[in-house]
Amino acid sequence: MTENIKVIPMFPDEAIQPRPSWDEYFMEMAEVVSKRSTCLRRQVGAVIVDDKHILTTGYNGAPRGIENCLERGVCLRQEVKVPSGERHELCRGSHAEQNAITQASYHGVKINGSTLYCTHMPCIICSKLIINAGIKRIVFKNFYPDDLAVQMLNESKIELVLFNKKG
Repeated sequence: MTENIKVIPMFPDEAIQPRPSWDEYFMEMAEVVSKRSTCLRRQVGAVIVDDKHILTTGYNGAPRGIENCLERGVCLRQEVKVPSGERHELCRGSHAEQNAITQASYHGVKINGSTLYCTHMPCIICSKLIINAGIKRIVFKNFYPDDLAVQMLNESKIELVLFNKKG
């Protein structure tokens, strides 16, 4: 009786996509998180993961209750012509990595030994926070001009992985 049943795919024009690797999966999550950024210069997203579970996320933007650059319609750093990678204190926003680490603290989530997925390589300020938070691996997609950050991350023995989607 079952010999006469013909299986018809629901969506015959759609090819079945291969499952992403864990790095691909979490990097895509970081890219989605970056879409919440309120920065006018660069949208950055971060996801902190342990044992294949998302612990916290963060994107670059102003602290809670503070008017952000998107709302203001102007970037302080652009107004005073601060080059990328310099004078981080001249910004209304916190970096994505800072916000992901802060979220862990705010919610009492342990991130020691975790992996940070970030759309951009961390700056020196974020790198120092990452080192002290005990994060052991960073997977990033885009470079950021900060040689001291690279030096200190290497010295701390944190594994740095340049994301390379296999295609």
